[in-house]
Amino acid sequence: MHRNSIIIALLLITFFGSQACKDDDKEIAVYDDTAYVLAHEGFPAPLLAEDNPLTVQGVQLGKMLFYEPLLSGDGTQACADCHRQEHAFTDTARFSIGIRDMEGKRQAMSVFNTAWHNNEFFWDGRAHLLRDQSLLPIQDELEMDETLENVVSKLSDLDSYKNQFVRAFGDDEITTERISLAMEQFMNSIVSNDAPYDRWQRGELELTESEERGRQLFFTEYNPFFPEESGADCAHCHGGFNFANNQYMNNGLDASFTDLGRFDVTADDQDRGRFKVTSLRNIALTAPYMHDGRFTTLEEVIDHYDHGIQVSPSLDQALLATTDTGLMLTDQDKQDLIAFLHTLTDQSLLTNPEYASPF
Repeated sequence: MHRNSIIIALLLITFFGSQACKDDDKEIAVYDDTAYVLAHEGFPAPLLAEDNPLTVQGVQLGKMLFYEPLLSGDGTQACADCHRQEHAFTDTARFSIGIRDMEGKRQAMSVFNTAWHNNEFFWDGRAHLLRDQSLLPIQDELEMDETLENVVSKLSDLDSYKNQFVRAFGDDEITTERISLAMEQFMNSIVSNDAPYDRWQRGELELTESEERGRQLFFTEYNPFFPEESGADCAHCHGGFNFANNQYMNNGLDASFTDLGRFDVTADDQDRGRFKVTSLRNIALTAPYMHDGRFTTLEEVIDHYDHGIQVSPSLDQALLATTDTGLMLTDQDKQDLIAFLHTLTDQSLLTNPEYASPF
C-alpha cells in the first residue's frame, strides 16, 4: 500500500505539473494602447477622429476583420475579396459579386488614403464616417448578406478574436461598435504615397519627356481662346496631394440619370447625377472606371472628357465650358497624359505586408 500510495502521488504531481505548464503556455492577452505611427511623407497630417486614435492592436484587429470571411452570411467572403491589395484595394469586376451570386449596384471604390477623406463615404456619401461605411456591406443582401448580431456571435466563439479585442479595447467584449472602430483604424492606416510622381517630387527621379509633358497638360487649365496653351484641366477636379477634391460632382456621363447619385442622400436637385470625386492615385490599376464601371481603359476616360461630355442641369460649370470645342487634345496629348497617370501607380502599396492578410 505504501508503494502504491507513492506511485499515485507521483502520478498526481506529474498530472498537475503538466496542467500548470499548459496554463503557463496559454497566452494571456493584455490591453496595449501603443500608438500606430502613420507614415505619410509628402502629405499633411490627417484629421483623424479623436474618439478612435490609431493603435497597433486596433489596426491589427481591423486587419483581421477586413480579411475575415466570417463577416459574410455563408462564411465565404471578406471585405478584402472586393477590395484586393494587388488591385489597389478595389475590384476589377465592373460590379462585385456577393455571396448570393448577385451583382452590386456600383463599382467598388478603392480603399487607400481614407484618412484624408472628409466628406462622407461611398459614391453617394450615404455613410457619414468610415466606421459607418465598414458595416453596410456586411448587411447588404447584394454583398455579404449577414446580420451584425450573427457577426458578433460568430466572433465571440473564437479565442483569437476575444484576445485581440482585449489587446485593442481592454476587455473581450465584442460589439458592433468596436468592430466598426477597428475596421476604421485599419482602413485609415492604408497610405499610398510612394508612386514615381512622389519620388519625382522628392527629387529622387526624373520624369520622362512624355510623362513631364503629360504632367503639364494635367495641371494646365482649358483655354479655348489660346488653343496652343490649353491644357486638359484635370486638376480642376483631381488636384492636391491626393489627386481628388473631396466633392461630389456631375462629370457629364449622361444627360438623364437612372442612378441619381448624391441626390438619393440629400434630395437636393442640384445633386442629381453627382458622385464622389475619387483619387487618381493608382488609376492605372483600378479599371473599370466611373461609378458604373462603363469605361475599361484610360483612353476611353480621356476621350469622354475630350469630346463626350453630356449636358444636364447639374453638370459642373468647368466641364460645361468645354462642350463647344472639347479639350482639343491631340493623339500625342492623350498618350502623354496616360504616361503621366502611370506615374501615380504606387507599387509598394500592392505588396506592403502592413496591409496584407494576417491569416
